[in-house]
Amino acid sequence: MSLACGAECVVCVGCSRWIWKRCTYVGSYDSESWPAADPTEFEPVPRICRTILAVDEQDPSRPQFPPSGGFELDPSSIVKRVAGEETGGRSPPYIIYADHAAMEIILAVRGLNLARESDYAVLLDNSLGMQMFDGGYVHRGLLKSAVWLLKRESETLAALWRRYGGDYKMVFAGHSLGSGVAALMAVIVANHGQWLGGIPRNKVRCYALAPARCMSLNLAVKYADVIFSVVLQDDFLPRTATPLEDIFKSIFCLPCLLFWVCLRDTFIPEGRKLRDPRRLYAPGKVFHVVERKLCRCGRFPPMVRAAIPVEGRFEHIVLSCNATSDHALLWIEKESTKALHLMKEGVTTAPPPQQRMERKKSLAEEHKAALERAVTLSVPHAVAAPEDVGGEERETPKGKPNWDLIVEKLFDKSPTRGLVLKKDIGDAS
Repeated sequence: MSLACGAECVVCVGCSRWIWKRCTYVGSYDSESWPAADPTEFEPVPRICRTILAVDEQDPSRPQFPPSGGFELDPSSIVKRVAGEETGGRSPPYIIYADHAAMEIILAVRGLNLARESDYAVLLDNSLGMQMFDGGYVHRGLLKSAVWLLKRESETLAALWRRYGGDYKMVFAGHSLGSGVAALMAVIVANHGQWLGGIPRNKVRCYALAPARCMSLNLAVKYADVIFSVVLQDDFLPRTATPLEDIFKSIFCLPCLLFWVCLRDTFIPEGRKLRDPRRLYAPGKVFHVVERKLCRCGRFPPMVRAAIPVEGRFEHIVLSCNATSDHALLWIEKESTKALHLMKEGVTTAPPPQQRMERKKSLAEEHKAALERAVTLSVPHAVAAPEDVGGEERETPKGKPNWDLIVEKLFDKSPTRGLVLKKDIGDAS
């Protein structure tokens, strides 16, 4: 009897400790050892938010929600707007915008619309480890959507690139579901920019806001010089390693699902997560906007931390009433704008004392260090840093690109797993 009572006490103490740790875990802990972000790198984020918001505007010159940072879209610079009906469910709605002030050509993709069944179809077209791509794993439905978009708009993008003499950057941007589509388009163009007017890798950028987990860890680190993810405090989506299709099947009981994921991941060692090549992650370099603290009421002046993390890449669900509201694009724009103003005014928080990396390191050096770290941790398919992560401009081929064949070059040719035939991608068209 005494042995049984002792076992019950141990279990109760263990459960109480776990509940305490989970309930007191706040989003700021994920990046507490990261240095402060560079204002120059973070500056485009509020503009990108506003561009994505314009996808659903009836009249871009009179936005439904006025910009919080003063950035306004020039309606005359919108090259194309494509509604959901025109995509036939193959991708979310999007716009192509020429930002002449920033010298950027932007393809902005809207996030998930809960009222559109076609958006769910994109999410549900996947299963863990189904799609190998570029030496790693990606979300199959998002990849098919990205290929379809490139098929449809590659000629438009290439013409814009040639019109402006190669001085502009090619920017792919998206929120939530759209972030995964944008990130995978950036991966394809970074590898085959010669088919989009000869764009070199160092002119390709992607901004993934409230990013979906769409690629394996080796790819997330490999493309950190191209893709920049933005996470607001407690946002649930970048932290939820559960496949996207399971999340949105359970959308009406999302708190229950998040609690279950939180409980399950507590008992999975960090090393096991890193060794799983199929586990998907938020892509690229991560900006974490932090605005709340433990046991403190209200929002504080936001600060932005940035890193190319290998370990601890948002692996813990935050049991917070803000886990879903922090996913909203309007909130991301508002808090990013505040944070950028503070950074420009010099009101920044010094990097934590345990952070030893010099903030003046270039992105190339930071990227190289992250790649080397992935190799030392034996992350599956991780590769050593290339000599020039920026890439070189290549000669532009002649003729109309066949994106099925171009993308097929990035598929893993293993006969036992992962190969998607050209016919499968062709189904998206």
